[in-house]
Amino acid sequence: MRHTPRYLMTDPEEVKRLIRGNPWATFVSPTSSGLIASHYPALLLEDEDEIVIASHFGRPDEQLHELGRHEVLVIIQGPHDYVSSSLYAPGDLVPTWNHVTAHLYGTPEILGEEENYAMLTRLTDHFESRQEHGRHLSEDEQGTRRAAKGTVGLRMRVDRFDARAKLSQNKTPEVRDTITARLAETNQALAAEMRRVSGGRT
Repeated sequence: MRHTPRYLMTDPEEVKRLIRGNPWATFVSPTSSGLIASHYPALLLEDEDEIVIASHFGRPDEQLHELGRHEVLVIIQGPHDYVSSSLYAPGDLVPTWNHVTAHLYGTPEILGEEENYAMLTRLTDHFESRQEHGRHLSEDEQGTRRAAKGTVGLRMRVDRFDARAKLSQNKTPEVRDTITARLAETNQALAAEMRRVSGGRT
């Protein structure tokens, strides 16, 4: 991403918050045959002090990505939207795109069969806990263990990250308030992020 200091997110806790709220991730690998990208959930492991995520790949994606053999890039995309220059002061005509994004770098650790099933259970329980009648893999352990054989689990400690919260910080407070108010009508998640960087204004 372009280096613009005012937009940098350097606090690991803010990156963790972004992962929690936006768990559908893009995994990019620089393989021997070229770049490969896939999309899978990324679960933040809360019992770790550092940023550590867990996921699973469907076979044969793990072979295509050559998982475990090199560093991968995991992209976490938070709220984003187009910002029209019609919301700016007169004479300011360059529109933009506000976003909150993190690039995570690390080398995945491939999980064994039992670890993979345990991680799939953890992933499933995490997301099913939000459902009114959430299900559990233990309801049919034999069947879900068979299904798990078609997946490869991974754990990745983030060695470094590059994160941005580009939220009109270069505009006046009045213009930021106008943008936030408009986004509150169409993109409440992004409006909430703008309120965070504005200290709760609007």
